[in-house]
Amino acid sequence: MAPGKKGILERLDAGEVVIGDGGFVFALEKRGYVKAGPWTPEAASEYPEAVRQLHREFLRAGANVMQTFTFYASDDKLQNRGNKLSFTGAQINEAACDLAREVANEGDALVAGGVCQTPSYLSCKSEKEVKAILKKQLDVFIKKDVDFLIAEYFEHVEEAVWAVEVLKETGKPVAASMCIGPEGDMHGVSPAECAVRLAKAGAQIIGVNCHFDPMTCVEAVKMMKAGVEKAGLKAHYMVQPLAYHTPDCSCQGFIDLPEFPFGLEPRILSRWDMHKFARESYNAGIRFIGGCCGFEPYHIRAVAEELAPERGFLPAASEKHGSWGAGLEMHTKPWVRARARRDYWENLKPASGRPLCPSMSAPDSWGVTKGHNDLMQQTEATSKDQLKTLFDRSKSN
Repeated sequence: MAPGKKGILERLDAGEVVIGDGGFVFALEKRGYVKAGPWTPEAASEYPEAVRQLHREFLRAGANVMQTFTFYASDDKLQNRGNKLSFTGAQINEAACDLAREVANEGDALVAGGVCQTPSYLSCKSEKEVKAILKKQLDVFIKKDVDFLIAEYFEHVEEAVWAVEVLKETGKPVAASMCIGPEGDMHGVSPAECAVRLAKAGAQIIGVNCHFDPMTCVEAVKMMKAGVEKAGLKAHYMVQPLAYHTPDCSCQGFIDLPEFPFGLEPRILSRWDMHKFARESYNAGIRFIGGCCGFEPYHIRAVAEELAPERGFLPAASEKHGSWGAGLEMHTKPWVRARARRDYWENLKPASGRPLCPSMSAPDSWGVTKGHNDLMQQTEATSKDQLKTLFDRSKSN
């Protein structure tokens, strides 16, 4: 950490708002640098300029945490289902740390090293085996001296606790973020109980990320907070949700939606929705607020603008963005100038422009999770026979 910068716990203990970055895998997939399916982050080594630029855009938008682009960078995931890469896990993780640090040093930002759930856990490997996979990533984070660590995107609290236990061995601050909604983890453990287990394992920051829309995630974190307080424990709270509306999701979240991953655009939240999310998060006592899949820099800018009174400043990106559409005062068309006001955008009900499309979908809800044969992972590519079985089941559903 650069001299003079306050650490993550120092900031949160002082009541400061910490703004995380947005979703890298989805943003970089749309830009042509990440392959949908494996969702692995080799772009950190293969196309560093793309990763660096996205970090810079989130920094300019107001984020003061640069999370390493190491999502799904465990060795077992990098080698899963025929995924062939020309870079090792260590090379990818080191490159991601260097890029995050380079951009963090351009502002008052911290670097968070991130690990997430593993194919090994879904394949019922032992606690020792799963922890060994996570430890490989951790060794890089220690070598690169990240400022704090995040265990994120865990569907099962058991694996999340294992991750926290591994991360705690470093002595660095640890955040733990699960991809669950109000129904709890994939084995039915409630958000409150998940949070208690994570706090007891040593996580100092607890929350949720991904899988659900902002308001659903805030509700889940409220439940976590209530559980921790009832247990007489203490923690800080974080939320980094999707930028997609998911009122029709089941326990599995947006992965169950038939639009996942290539047809989600009609569900994207507007910048004005993000203002509401930021305020709701703050009012719930959440002080680490960021985004996950679908979150672009303009979404993070909206969070930063909404919480500017609490933070004491606007982000650099607001130089090109009038508050609540104020820049429209300069538009050539009078009816557009008439939209340069807060009440217009706060009350707008956006149309999709798709007259034959429903507003809600029916989730696939196959109901498989850790321990089910369908989730056993493999290093070889998915075979045609395996795909045929899946295609037939999908049609029958």
